[in-house]
Amino acid sequence: MSLPHAILTALLERPSSGLDLTRRFDRSIGYFWSATHQQIYRELGKLESQGHIRALPTQAPARGQKKAYEVLPAGRAELARWTAAAQDPKPHRDAMLLRLRAAAVVGTAGLEADLRRHLDLHRRQLAEYEEIEKRDFPPGDDSAQARLQHLVLRAGIELETFWTQWLTEAIEELPAVGDGTVPAVGDGTVPAVGDGTA
Repeated sequence: MSLPHAILTALLERPSSGLDLTRRFDRSIGYFWSATHQQIYRELGKLESQGHIRALPTQAPARGQKKAYEVLPAGRAELARWTAAAQDPKPHRDAMLLRLRAAAVVGTAGLEADLRRHLDLHRRQLAEYEEIEKRDFPPGDDSAQARLQHLVLRAGIELETFWTQWLTEAIEELPAVGDGTVPAVGDGTVPAVGDGTA
């Protein structure tokens, strides 16, 4: 995913100013591709210079007035090219998974509080996604655009559901590991799970 393509997508959905785009990123696209106000404005300038977008004409230009942008045919063609291009999945990196792997050999002291903090964050995010689903995707809106947008939201809901379930299980497993007095991996007691992949 690249920021220029995220901006093109948002502008094709609805012409917007840089400030409006920032707000829209905060409310929707930012859940899976975040960007700062400065990054968005920088990319808008690049997209405009490349002929992918243009500022909409205004009735009475005034100092400090927000410029709204729309996508030009070249921008739509670039977004279509990028959408159709093959892309490999990105390897998943997560410090929490690595920390749990380390806890298996050094102990879990201090880890439970952070696991519970992560669980609370994921529960809150899940609740927010579910609220968006109720608000923005009521039964009956069966347009192709709504179905695809809902599919993206469903991915977020499924991911947050996974993390809340997984973190709950991880917290339940912590007492079994304890203070680090665990047999070494490969001594016949603890299977060397994952040693060939990490």
